[in-house]
Order: sequence, then structure tokens, then C-alpha cells
Amino acid sequence: MICVTIARPSHRQMLSDHQFLAEQGVPLVELRLDHLQAEPDFQTLLANRPTPVIVTFRKAEDGGVFCGTEEKRRALLTAAMKVGADYVDLEDGVAGEIPRQGTAKRIVSSHNYVETPADLEALYQKMAAQDADIVKIVCMAKTPVDSLRMLELVASKREARVPVVGFCMGEMGKFSRILCQAFGSPFAYCAFSAKEVVAPGMIAWDEMRDLYRADQLSPKTDVFGVIADPVGHSMSPLIHNSAFIKNQLEDRVYVPLLVPPKDLEEFMKKAPKSMNLKGLSVTIPHKEAVIPLLDSIETSVKLIGACNTVLWDESGRSSGTNTDYQAAMSSFADILSAPGPQHIDGWTEPLDDPETGAILAKPLSGKTALIMGAGGVGKALAIGLARRGAKLILTDIDFPRAKALADRLTGDGFSADAVQWSTRHDFSAELLVNCTPIGMSPNTENSPYDLSALTPSHVCFDAVYNPEETLFIRSAKEKGCATVNGLQMFVKQAGLQ
Repeated sequence: MICVTIARPSHRQMLSDHQFLAEQGVPLVELRLDHLQAEPDFQTLLANRPTPVIVTFRKAEDGGVFCGTEEKRRALLTAAMKVGADYVDLEDGVAGEIPRQGTAKRIVSSHNYVETPADLEALYQKMAAQDADIVKIVCMAKTPVDSLRMLELVASKREARVPVVGFCMGEMGKFSRILCQAFGSPFAYCAFSAKEVVAPGMIAWDEMRDLYRADQLSPKTDVFGVIADPVGHSMSPLIHNSAFIKNQLEDRVYVPLLVPPKDLEEFMKKAPKSMNLKGLSVTIPHKEAVIPLLDSIETSVKLIGACNTVLWDESGRSSGTNTDYQAAMSSFADILSAPGPQHIDGWTEPLDDPETGAILAKPLSGKTALIMGAGGVGKALAIGLARRGAKLILTDIDFPRAKALADRLTGDGFSADAVQWSTRHDFSAELLVNCTPIGMSPNTENSPYDLSALTPSHVCFDAVYNPEETLFIRSAKEKGCATVNGLQMFVKQAGLQ
């Protein structure tokens, strides 16, 4: 069940929002009465309520804005119980001092904006003992493993007399908000809109219901996700969840997973069991670091030295593959095989032998590609273009990384040179390929290449997909260049995943 928090300054706005949500099928709302500018009129707010409500007067130290005395706040909480609120939120330490009144169910809550305590079980037991009908534990996730521990607590209380609504705040806690109902939380808290969040990481109710289908998830739901740092820009949840819905794969969900590099190994060990994780899309900065953590890797990963897809089988063994390579080459084939001045013959598929991986054709012989960025995607593009005959000029802000890739390709018999980032404009190339994050949202006014140096003879590829049309691609189009944007490649690799 989804619970939407309404935090408005007036009774009229609260009533209007409540009615709107009821008409949209929202089954439960939380009235954050600490946000009211006037003293609450319970008769007005509760008498003809269209859905059940949770009444909350949150004090400042727990993330609220109530500015009256503690005596007054407790009196209002007691009054809410007496007039028949469906639920009343009582903070840990206060709940034991406020006796039960009427039929209102008691939610005993704890909000920790600093960390997730090590012993969540002890916290739960202390709170449940305060005449609780439901325990609510909300903590700040300092690592993604904090969110895993929270979900484990929620799952352990699924059949308990006092269930727990438990999730973590912040970007590293976002997936726990989405999954907590599947693990046993009676409901999940959501924002009225993306602009009206009252806690870090809160998700708008329509996104929670319509994209993640959080109220339909179960303990058997297969969980997939994207691991990255940062992850907020990723379009993967939208693409994959939309595909699940379209193909009626209702017991699957795809979530964003902010995993800093220092937490990658621990997360990969614990997540498959803790959150029923079945597969991952892997992106910056984990495409190389994840490889030694896997039980097996496919030929594409060995070839490129980067992994963008991880799957776990029924026995719990993990395997890695790379769909960037296929997607990138398919995207290039689309533009270079099309009619026009950029047309190049010889793109008949396959260009690689599907059995041996041997090179069957080199349509880019005689062409030069400047590849900016030598990370996971850069490697995939470099190897793919080299195998198709292109001479490569590799550059990266981290020159040793570009040099290492160039040396590897040269050792494999390909033509590749590494150059300093500051000298990238000194070399002539027909293909300009951006595999850096430059130009990615929110830094959309940046370009990896001097826009004044673009000419109609260039073919420009940008792996950045958010925004769909970067400054680099937009400017290239204006100059008459053939272009491939990152979304084209992204959709192809998502389909392969």
C-alpha cells in the first residue's frame, strides 16, 4: 500500500490534495500537520476524509517543522487519537509516555538523519515495547549495505505481531523505499510530487506506483538494477521497467543503485541474497572493477576488459557480459551504412564470426577515429572500431589509461596511438567519438571537443544519453555532420540486456 505525505501550510490545500489523491486511487495519506500555519482543525480535516489518514506532528529534531512547545505537540497527538484518526505517529521515547486513546493505531517512529544504527533489531524491540501497532524506522544510508540491512530487518518482521515500516533515506536508500513493501512493510511513504519531498530520497507517488509498481511487488519479485556513482541521471529504470510492463513481466522490478567504489565488493557479496537481486546493468565507474568479483565472464568481457551486465543463476553464481560492444557497433552501422556523404560500404553483418570471434570484414580501413575517453565504453568503442579497420587516436584526461589501451591494441596488431588530452585537436580524424561524461546532465553546456573545429565531413558519436542531444551532438548537426547520440546506443544495449 502506498502512503502519500501531504505537507501543506493551509487546511484548504490539505483537503484539496487529499481529495485529489483519493480520486487517483491512493489508499492512504499522511497529514503532516506540523506544516500547518494555523492550529489544526481536526473536524475539518478528518470528518469527511476520503481515505484513511496518518496524523503526524513532527518536531524539528526528527525532520519536522513543529515550532510549538512539546507539551502542546503531545496534546495535539492525544487529541488526534481521541477524534478518531486512523493512525497517529508517535516518536520513539515519546510514545511510551502517551497512553492509547480511542481506536487509532499507534505508529512508533524513529528518524535518524545521520546514520543507520548497527543494531537495528535492538532498536525495533525497544520501539515495539512502547504499545506499538506498527514500528517505523527511517535512517540515513551512509552505504548501500545500510539499505540492505534495513530490508533484512523488514523481512524478519513480516509475520511479527508488530510489523515494521523500514527504509533508508538519501540516494543510497532509494531502492529500499521502492522494495520495502515487497519485504514486508505494511506501506511505503511517497511524496505528493517530485518538488514536494519532506525527506532525502523520497519518491513521488505516481512514479512509485506507475513506474516501480511498488504496491504490487512480492517476496518472489525478481530485482534488477543499475549500479553507478552517480546514478541519479540514469534512464535505465525508466527503460527497463517500461519494458517489463509492456511485456507483462509483472513480478520484476528495476531499481537505481548508488554504489560508491569503496562499497562495491561488499554490495556484490550481500545484495543477491539480501534483496533477491537477479541482474545488474553496470556503468561508470564499475565496469572494470566488477570483473574480479564475478564467478565467470563471457568472451565479450575478456575482449574488451569491461563488463556492463551481470546475471546471477539459480545457484547464486554470477556471470558478466558486455552489450556495449554490440550496441555501439550496431549504432555505427546504422549511420555509416545509410545513404549520404558519410556512407561506407561493407557493413553487411556479421563483421565478427559468431563462433570464433574472428574478424570477417574491415569497412573502416583507411579511416581514423579520435576516441575521447578510455574507460569502459571507450574500450568497447576502441576495440570495435579497431576490429573494423579504423586507425585510432586515443585520449583521456588520465593519459596513462589511454596509453594502456593503445599499447594493448597495438600489441594485438591494431593501429592505435595515445595522445595527451590537451593535444586532441592537433590530429585529423573522420570519426569523433566521445566516451567521457563531458556534456552529461547537469553539466549540459560543456563539450568534449572544440565546436568551432567541426566540419560536415565529421561523423560524431556521443555515448552520453542524458540529455538525449548533448551540446556536442547538437552543434555537430548544425554543422551538417552525421551523428549518433548516446540514447540510440543505450536503447540497443538495454534491449540486449
